[in-house]
Amino acid sequence: MAAGNRTTVGGHGGRRPLRAVGLLLLSLLVLFAVGAGWIYFKIDGNITTFGAEGMSPDRPAVAVGGRNVLLIGTDSRAGDNHALGGGRGTVGRSDTAILLHVHEDGRHAVAVSIPRDTLVDIPPCRLPDGSWTAPRRNAMFNSAFSVGRTRAGNPACTQNTIEQMSGVRVDHTVVIDFQGFARMTSAVGGVPVCVPEDVYEGDLNPRRGSRGRLVLPKGPQTVSGQHALDYVRVRHGIGDGSDIGRIQRQQAFLASLLKKIKGQGFNPTTLLPLADAATKSMTVDPGLDSPNKLLSFALSLRDLDLRGTTFVTLPWHSLGDRVTVAQPAADELWAAIKADRPVESPGGRNGQGTGHAGTRTGGAPGAEARGDGSPGTGDSHSSAPVDGARAASDDLCAGLSHG
Repeated sequence: MAAGNRTTVGGHGGRRPLRAVGLLLLSLLVLFAVGAGWIYFKIDGNITTFGAEGMSPDRPAVAVGGRNVLLIGTDSRAGDNHALGGGRGTVGRSDTAILLHVHEDGRHAVAVSIPRDTLVDIPPCRLPDGSWTAPRRNAMFNSAFSVGRTRAGNPACTQNTIEQMSGVRVDHTVVIDFQGFARMTSAVGGVPVCVPEDVYEGDLNPRRGSRGRLVLPKGPQTVSGQHALDYVRVRHGIGDGSDIGRIQRQQAFLASLLKKIKGQGFNPTTLLPLADAATKSMTVDPGLDSPNKLLSFALSLRDLDLRGTTFVTLPWHSLGDRVTVAQPAADELWAAIKADRPVESPGGRNGQGTGHAGTRTGGAPGAEARGDGSPGTGDSHSSAPVDGARAASDDLCAGLSHG
C-alpha cells in the first residue's frame, strides 16, 4: 500500500476504535515486528493517527529518564466490531487505560492500570469544531475519551487528563480496537489463562435476562479470538463483580501473552499476521505515524524483559460504584515514575480503605523481589511502595479466585 493511504483521525471520521479491554501492551510487542523491511509498505498503509492539535499547551516537562506510553482501549460498537460486543452506540468510549513507563535501562518497566470509574478532574479538551471545553471536576476518568462524541473518540483528551492528574509527560499514545485484538490473539495461537469461575452468556451481558450457555469453563485453558475477548471483558457474575477484579485478570492475561509471544520467538510466520493485524487495529499519536518511527520506537524496547515488568493499579479508595485516587500513595507512584525510580510492593502494607490491584512479573532496577510479593534486598529507599504489586506465578489460577 502506498503511504498516501494512511488515515488521519479528525473530529468527524477516521478509523473506528473499539474496546481493547486492557490488552493494550500487545500493541507494544507487535511493534517489534516492524523491524522486518519486507512488511514496511504493507503496514505503512495501515497506520492511523490522531491529530496533535488536541494536546494541551500546558504539558509536564520531559521525563528525566525512561519513556511513558499511554495505552487506551474503547468500547464503541462502531463498524465491524459490533458482533464482538462492547458498549452501546457508536461513540468512542475509553474502557481501559494503562500508562507504561519503560525505565532508562530499557530492561525494566511498570504498567499502571487506571480504573475507568476513577473520579478525576478533566482539563479543557478540543472539540471537533476546534473549540475547547471548560474544565470538569469529579468526572469519571473514562468520560475524557468521549469528549466530542465521535466514533474515533478523543485520545488527546485522555492523554491531557493523565498528564494533569499525574504530572507525568506522555511520550506516545496508542489506541487499539476490539476486532484487531481478537485477530492478534489468534495469530499467536491463543493465550494460556485461568478462569476463576464458570462464565455464562448472562455474565457477559447482564441485560440478557437469563444465564444462557456456558462460554468459558472454570480452570486453566488457552483462549483466542472471541473467547479471549470474553475472558478479559467479563465483570459480572465472576469474583466480586468489580472493575478492579477485572483489571487483575487483564494484568494476568498480559503477563501470559508476553510469555507466549517471547516463547515463540520473532519469526516471519508469526510476525507478519501479527504486525498486519496490530497496525490495522491501532490509532497512534503523530510521533508514531510511520513505519520508520515505529521501528525506531520498537528498537528502543528490544531489551525489555517480562521478568522486569511490574503491573500495578493506581491506588484508590472505594466510593461504592466509583473510586477516588488514594493519596499520598498515588503521588508517591507518580513521583517514582517521573524520577525513573523502581516501583515495589511494601510487602503487605495496606492503607485504610485503599485498594491496590497488581501483578509483579519480576523485579525492578535496584531491587530484588521475593516470591511473596514483598520487597527484597535492593535499595528500598529508591523505590516507591505500591500495595498489591504481587509476583507472577507459574500457576495461572494464583491470585484470581476472587478477581
